[in-house]
Amino acid sequence: MVAGLSKTGLTRAIRKPGFWLLVAVMVIITLPHYAEVIEHPAFLTQFMVNLGLDRHVFERILYLAPIVWAGFLFGRKGALITSLVALACMLPRAIFISPSPQDAIFETIAVFIVGNVLALTFGSLRKERVRRTQLAALNQTSSVISQSLELSQVLKSSIDSVIDVMKVEIALVFILDEEAGQLTIAAHRGVSEKFVQSVSRIKLGEGFNGRVAEIGEPLYVEDASQDPNLAKMTVMEEGIRSQLIVPLKSKGKVMGTLCVAARSQRQVHPEELELVTAIGNQIGVAVENAHLYEQAREVAEQLRASEERYRELFENAHDAIWLHDLQETIIATNKSFVRLTGYNPEESGSIKASHLLAEGCQDDVKDLEDSQLRGEAMGRLSEVTLIKKDKSEVSIQLSTSPVFRNGQLVAFQHIARDITEEKRMKENLRFYLGQVTRAQEEERKRIARELHDDTSQALVVLSRQLDDLASSSKLPKDKRLLLENLRQQTNSIMEGVRRLSQDLRPPILDRLGLLPALEWLASNVSNNSEIAIEVKSQGAGRRLSAEVELLLFRITQEALSNVWRHSQATRAEVLVEFDRGKTRITVKDNGKGFDLPSSVGELARDGKLGLTGMQERARLLGGSATVESEPGKGTTVTIEAPI
Repeated sequence: MVAGLSKTGLTRAIRKPGFWLLVAVMVIITLPHYAEVIEHPAFLTQFMVNLGLDRHVFERILYLAPIVWAGFLFGRKGALITSLVALACMLPRAIFISPSPQDAIFETIAVFIVGNVLALTFGSLRKERVRRTQLAALNQTSSVISQSLELSQVLKSSIDSVIDVMKVEIALVFILDEEAGQLTIAAHRGVSEKFVQSVSRIKLGEGFNGRVAEIGEPLYVEDASQDPNLAKMTVMEEGIRSQLIVPLKSKGKVMGTLCVAARSQRQVHPEELELVTAIGNQIGVAVENAHLYEQAREVAEQLRASEERYRELFENAHDAIWLHDLQETIIATNKSFVRLTGYNPEESGSIKASHLLAEGCQDDVKDLEDSQLRGEAMGRLSEVTLIKKDKSEVSIQLSTSPVFRNGQLVAFQHIARDITEEKRMKENLRFYLGQVTRAQEEERKRIARELHDDTSQALVVLSRQLDDLASSSKLPKDKRLLLENLRQQTNSIMEGVRRLSQDLRPPILDRLGLLPALEWLASNVSNNSEIAIEVKSQGAGRRLSAEVELLLFRITQEALSNVWRHSQATRAEVLVEFDRGKTRITVKDNGKGFDLPSSVGELARDGKLGLTGMQERARLLGGSATVESEPGKGTTVTIEAPI
């Protein structure tokens, strides 16, 4: 739908100079036709008599000229109206004045018919010429759009085509910024820089272009200077009168507006509207393509930068990295891989990835790859042995991840860190800790034996001697009371020494094993703390090695000590599970609990050295000690050790 100012087609036609010239021609032709009636000389057409033509026949033929001309100016409707006016001018003479009415009427009707036929023929020729011009303009615009994705070049060529075809002085292209809700001028021709600055940004719905961008329909303004809704006074200063604004569309979406304008009043024909609309749609497609091109270029640039960063990280990574395809052919390596394995990039491409691993580790890595494909081992690290080029072996910590392309598995990436020295240091540390623990326990055992065999026996002898002296009747009563008091103190000291001896190294652990020792420990803690402690067991009970039983006993002892001193619990449970290949001890209480730190290191920093010691002892066994706790919900300590 084309909108315009509130003026009828007749009013617009009357305001054209061609209309009045057409009226003048009709008058000039009609006056000689009725020369006899109005007593006017017929010298204007008399000379045609000398050529053998009847004067009135020639005068009727002259009516063909304004009919055809009206067709050029106003189209088929204009030609029909003019031919009717000409018919009205000729019929009175043909019917009432002509000496041969039948011939005159026939000639009049023939002029009417021939005039309309000529008008239609010339109109068709004119439309064909306009259509060819439109096709040429569209082809030129399409050619520019197909040859370039640079928006500025496309817009410049497009407005040049519009100006040449429409025969106007001004063309403007605005691009819509949806996020900002405004139009931005992108190309222009025929206006001053001052005007360009004034319309550089237009809000959506503001002015003619803003309304077109908002409603998505063309807008024709015959005289912009008379429009009460004119938003920009610079339009009047620029002398712009007629304007045609069409939306730039792509896939039904408004991308901007195209405005063609003239500094004089100008009527827009339907075919011109179709042409400008078609060019606007082509420009809309070009704008969308340019946006997509810019987005693709930005994505490509980001991808290129990302690839460069990845390549830099890949090449300069401290850990060795290599990729192999599904046939285990190594397809990429980094510098650390060369340092770790001794294979340069050319040599690595000729060996299979499995040849880098010791024989017993190949199946483990294959299982890890299969698990990751099933999504079961993401982020898992595996400790394997790598064989270097010189056939020496190193221990590595290996992480594996699948590489996909278009949803298809194409390779596996491996990241390896040499932990040989770290592993050796850990083994040495474990060895030293084991030696320290053994030495500590031996010292405990020696002290406990000495306390039991020497100190306790000496105290027993002393107690008996004091008892003998206290029972003598020769001593005064006060002396006997003093000796009795000393004997009781000696017995108390002897009981403390016996308890200390058992705490240092409970004999029951060496004689009966772990489970009876834990029952004795629970009973001892329960008697001293009034905490109800129950010991349970599952599985077939068995004796373990002396070292394993001792460390498990010490860990459990520390756990029950924490329950006694810190938990404020009323009951606790010790569960001993003898499973196949491992032994598990769980100590659970109903105490106040606490917030667990995120790492083991924070336990020591927070003063929880007992928990740290339990974990270190569990590592000496090749096992683990885990702690679960929550404020108000008690604490659970679980110790697992292989056998």
